[in-house]
Amino acid sequence: MFGAASPVGVFALVAGVFVVLVVGSWLRKRVRGGRSAGRRQSYEKHKAAQEREPPVDLGDVREAAVHEFTEHHTGERRAVCKIEGFVVFVEEVPGDLSVGDVIELEVLSFNRGHTSATARFRGTA
Repeated sequence: MFGAASPVGVFALVAGVFVVLVVGSWLRKRVRGGRSAGRRQSYEKHKAAQEREPPVDLGDVREAAVHEFTEHHTGERRAVCKIEGFVVFVEEVPGDLSVGDVIELEVLSFNRGHTSATARFRGTA
């Protein structure tokens, strides 16, 4: 009654399963927004930051812990600090500064959207 499967039938079955998987994956990403939970949370924080006033003013001198280091497009090493969740990039940091060190900084400028600031290193706290 049932004979051996023809190569065309097997190919059609495999192609059908492949199409179902591709379409299912596409629909899943579409429904979830195509972002991982971490990326989605970061985007939501960024949007919230755009809607609030910065917790610092130009010229403020503050203390903050170094969260990480980044390299500016000029090649200069900068410390990344946060004040009430607000990101501050600190220039002119000494080479022996480490993550977790508490430093004193002076706010110099804001980026275009006022979602981060640039500051100058004044010393360790």
